[in-house]
Amino acid sequence: MYRSHTCGALTLKEVGTTVTLAGWVQKSRDKGFMVWVDLRDRYGITQLIFDEERTDKSVLELAKTLGREFVIQVTGTVIERESKNLNIPTGAIEVLVTDLKVLNAAITPPFTIEDETDGGEDIRMKYRYLDIRRNPVKNSLLFRHKVAQEVRNYLSNLDFCEVETPYLIKSTPEGARDFVVPSRMNQGQFYALPQSPQTFKQLLMVGGMDKYFQIVKCFRDEDLRADRQPEFTQIDCEMAFVEQEDILNVFEGLTRHLLKKIHGLEVSQFPRITYDYAMKTYGNDKPDIRFDMKFGELNAVAQHKDFPVFNSAELVVGIAAPGCASYTRKEIDALIDWVKRPQVGASGMVYVKCEADGTYKSSVDKFYDQEDLKQWAALTGAKAGDMIFVLSGPADKTRAQLSALRMELATRLGLRNPSEFAPLWVVDFPLLELDEESGRWHAMHHPFTSPKPEDMELLATNPGKVRANAYDMVLNGNEIGGGSIRIHDKATQQLMFKYLGFTEEEARNQFGFLMDAFQFGAPPHGGLAFGLDRLVAILGGQETIRDFIAFPKNNSGRDVMIDAPSVIADEQLQELNISVIQ
Repeated sequence: MYRSHTCGALTLKEVGTTVTLAGWVQKSRDKGFMVWVDLRDRYGITQLIFDEERTDKSVLELAKTLGREFVIQVTGTVIERESKNLNIPTGAIEVLVTDLKVLNAAITPPFTIEDETDGGEDIRMKYRYLDIRRNPVKNSLLFRHKVAQEVRNYLSNLDFCEVETPYLIKSTPEGARDFVVPSRMNQGQFYALPQSPQTFKQLLMVGGMDKYFQIVKCFRDEDLRADRQPEFTQIDCEMAFVEQEDILNVFEGLTRHLLKKIHGLEVSQFPRITYDYAMKTYGNDKPDIRFDMKFGELNAVAQHKDFPVFNSAELVVGIAAPGCASYTRKEIDALIDWVKRPQVGASGMVYVKCEADGTYKSSVDKFYDQEDLKQWAALTGAKAGDMIFVLSGPADKTRAQLSALRMELATRLGLRNPSEFAPLWVVDFPLLELDEESGRWHAMHHPFTSPKPEDMELLATNPGKVRANAYDMVLNGNEIGGGSIRIHDKATQQLMFKYLGFTEEEARNQFGFLMDAFQFGAPPHGGLAFGLDRLVAILGGQETIRDFIAFPKNNSGRDVMIDAPSVIADEQLQELNISVIQ
């Protein structure tokens, strides 16, 4: 037995007992006649003491040789500490060591294994196994485990069945790029790694499984950012004999359950807004509603004067930033520079200070009088002490720019409280979106999403106006999940493929297995998938997902710890009949 207790378990109750502990040396302090060692494992830290009066000389001498991160085993007696550390659970005791074994020596780590480390992100990624020993990363992984367990408990209690689906599947042309895997036994042919288990979970509904879920790895070969990885984890779900309302109710329930179990919070409201309302009011389809700053469209009250910038714009739109009338000219200029950055792309910005005395001071006073600016304030909801920021230009582009500014202002004003949670549903997405380069329609979600029944006739005449029977859950400005009611009959699915530009032969080659299955009695069905990585990060009060993944990739899609991807041997390539162009 390597240990009788963990390093976080001992208290005054164990004083006088003999214990055996094992773990890593966090640090040691050698006073010559006495040595203290902090011993760490996953569960905590226990102080060890060796002294020349009570410790065998050979044990004391061995203790003096211990370095950071040595793996050791000790046996000793629990005693009460004279100088207690109230910051840790074991701070009232220490272990007077009688026996010490070095299980493994360690070289000096490249960064300190402390909560506040001196290691930069690159070096910590290279030595991720050392980073995991630090409390922030360790606790993030334990937090992820807790969330995943609560998900399983909730869904299992509702009779969902966890079913594994294949990782080696057929490549499909929709969505992001596939990762492909060559087949040695089928020369010249390739598997793809799944972007989601979409068709398999639909087939499970045809198979009568009724309620399916899976916490599953998915893969997308796409450009990366802080909240995106080439491999990610979904909470993937599907239900048969349901309508949209049934699915929304189940997953509202899951979200309430997680917030209650993880944070002890009761969330009463799950607002539902349409995609069109979200875009018009917040400039994006995943609005953060922890704060207000709704868009106010100003065309009617800003395009009647001789200000050519506004008069020539498709859209003039503004937001009221609370309490910002006190901003200095330097602060305002910094914000103007911020919106002019290439990442945002605005050509400029107009501002209006709403003074405490009810008057207005703007950067366009030459063109607009007090009555004009009062109307701007009314449309943006601005109050005394607020600042109105106005952008103009092409409608879609300007809304996106103002949305970015809204989030930046909220961050600067401290309005994005990570311990506050504001979920909502966005519904009634467009079914199709037009690719301007190719002139082809693409499914906004995927080609298996059902149109709203009342919009079916528009497919032939005005496909851009067809709404999808689809929904996204948004939490604190992040899309954490999305889904739809699926097409469940062959004729409608064939029609959808036609409008997406598939020939009958292409549709048959890619998805014939699904349309065949629909002929054998497919029930009405629908589902949803939550992004587990992102959900866990938000519940953990973070914006990025990397610390909640045990072994993440960097922004170039590389695992710098194991140096992957990497070249493979010529013999392997020859077996696969693959040649690499140098």
